[in-house]
Amino acid sequence: MPPKALITGITGQDGSYLTEWLLGRGYEVHGVVRRTSSLERSRLSHLYADGSVYNQTLHLHYADLDDPTTLRRVLLRVAPDELYHLAGQSHVGLSFDIPESTCEMTAMGTLRLLEMVRDLPKPLRLFHAGSSEMFGRPAVAPQNEETPFQPCSPYGAAKVFATQMVRIYREAHGLYAVNGILYNHESPRRGENFVTRKICRAAAAIRDGRQKELSLGDTSARRDWGDARDYVRGMWLSLQQDTPRDYLFASGVLHSVQDVVEVAFASVGLDWRQHVRQDPRFMRPAEPTNLVGDASRARAILGWKPEIGFEQLITEMTSAERAQSGAAA
Repeated sequence: MPPKALITGITGQDGSYLTEWLLGRGYEVHGVVRRTSSLERSRLSHLYADGSVYNQTLHLHYADLDDPTTLRRVLLRVAPDELYHLAGQSHVGLSFDIPESTCEMTAMGTLRLLEMVRDLPKPLRLFHAGSSEMFGRPAVAPQNEETPFQPCSPYGAAKVFATQMVRIYREAHGLYAVNGILYNHESPRRGENFVTRKICRAAAAIRDGRQKELSLGDTSARRDWGDARDYVRGMWLSLQQDTPRDYLFASGVLHSVQDVVEVAFASVGLDWRQHVRQDPRFMRPAEPTNLVGDASRARAILGWKPEIGFEQLITEMTSAERAQSGAAA
């Protein structure tokens, strides 16, 4: 029998790449989708349309983190060997506007899931996607798995709660439960409301004459950016170990939003100075600082390291935007 995996948030960036990774390793993959999710499921469309995959080795189930009955039913029906919990409200800026629903989905949704996993007749291995936003404004850099959390956004606070609950359930109830502390990771499948995708999309549109300028907030903000495909590989590796523990996944290199701008516009032969404007409406109420990760544990135990560099990533994202619009690369 092939191993079974269940993914919450399967229609997202990470979920779609993880699905491909697991299918490529002979897994039977099951995904949880919300009734309100887009019916087109664009990140999975190539799999959804493949009759040899969909409803054969890939199965989708309607359920929701705030509807325990449906989620419990899926867990019992599928009886997965591995559970990858990626779902949640993942936009940091938006969490200031909708803090209650962010905490309900990200914090309480994870707790409900842990309670269900605790009661399952068949044990499973759980991966929970944490975030560098949990560190907020750390006193030390780089951060590792032992660095204290100091979140400065509702999203970060909700993730801290969820991450601590995973640790508690691992220690108190003996669950095989892993937190992956994921630093910012991007790809051509990144959501359109994230700044990296916004920049790459604008550079492509301006190059092709479909847009005139790009408005941004603070371009001096710096992040540790990696590639989503590298990070989902780390998720899988973390569940293949004899002992569950938490792992941090990061590139270990800081880049600014300005760096994204310059690489994206240069990749299509444009001078960013002629097209980029600052707009105070896009400034965040509180901005994390010094968020750069030390992935030494993942390197030592999992043999994990990033394989796709920053410039390659941003260039690929910009090229993908042009290809999607039908322009020549």
